[in-house]
Amino acid sequence: MKAGVVYAREDIRYEEIEKPGVKPGKVLIKVKYTGICGSDVPRVNGDACHYFPNVLGHEFSGTVVEVGEGVTKVKAGDRVSGVPLVPCMACEDCQKGNYSLCKHYSFIGSREFGSFAEYVAVPELNAVPFDESVSFEQGAFFEPATVALHGLKRVPYEGGKTVAILGGGTIGMFVMQWAKIFGAAKTVVFDIAPERLALGKRLGADAGINTLDQGFMEAAMELTGGKGFDYVFETAGNVATMKMAFELAANKAHVCFVGTPTKNLSFTVKEWENMNRKEFSLTGSWMSYSAPFPGEEWKLAAHYFKTGELKFDDSFIFKKVPLSEIASAFELFKTSGAVKGKILIDSEKQGRESEQR
Repeated sequence: MKAGVVYAREDIRYEEIEKPGVKPGKVLIKVKYTGICGSDVPRVNGDACHYFPNVLGHEFSGTVVEVGEGVTKVKAGDRVSGVPLVPCMACEDCQKGNYSLCKHYSFIGSREFGSFAEYVAVPELNAVPFDESVSFEQGAFFEPATVALHGLKRVPYEGGKTVAILGGGTIGMFVMQWAKIFGAAKTVVFDIAPERLALGKRLGADAGINTLDQGFMEAAMELTGGKGFDYVFETAGNVATMKMAFELAANKAHVCFVGTPTKNLSFTVKEWENMNRKEFSLTGSWMSYSAPFPGEEWKLAAHYFKTGELKFDDSFIFKKVPLSEIASAFELFKTSGAVKGKILIDSEKQGRESEQR
């Protein structure tokens, strides 16, 4: 089969490798789309790859083409989304259902070969079926959608309250939608890009706040009658928004950091004292799994994409790139701000390179 193989920093090649076999308990998936995750970029353009040669890719969709002995959850022909985490199932964290915290896990697309390829083999529980009404593009977005929902599960979320979403990227848009699906009284998206705020409104947000505007904090607080927000979800991993979360939180609020920070973060005494004086709860959120594996997050993503209540917007996708041109996709990330949305790698469309053969 064809695959995009990483050999060294800035060295990813489109070439032929051995097609994976199907072992007992596993299924073989013919890959349709794989999204390039932010974590993939330093594995190709930096020094974060675990080993070489390696096949990355973990946000994927496709069709089951073969099942191994003992498989009962899926069958050939099923449209599925891929679950990348492979927990050990034996450690204390796994026994408690905290699979994201497993210290002995494997991970499809980083610690074992992933979906930047024509085929990928995964355990049967790592193939989540979805309805024919759900597109393969949506199927490749299950992983970020479940990351967003896991954030809501990290707090004692209740409907009828106010929710602030800091960061209008893909995960932020999914957090906002999950909050609405589960009964938020008011959802407000915060971002610096007018087009992202407009997208938030289009997907159901009650308001959008541009944090570059003077007086934005006062405007935001007015939306809650001056009380602040009951739930604050930080999804950008940005120093400014992580500090902003403490200001926006209401008394006794729940603040959840979903975004992954890339820079050191420090608070002044006054900034940190917000948590003491407001007595809000602060937690983090990591990946997207719960018991029984892979968890309610994945089951609900399939359900609400099917019903249409979890909306998908074409602007989530920046570009579709044939697998044969995968190196060019990673070149785009070398220019700051060049990629606005998700790049999907199409494993079925081989592009100009294959056509010339």
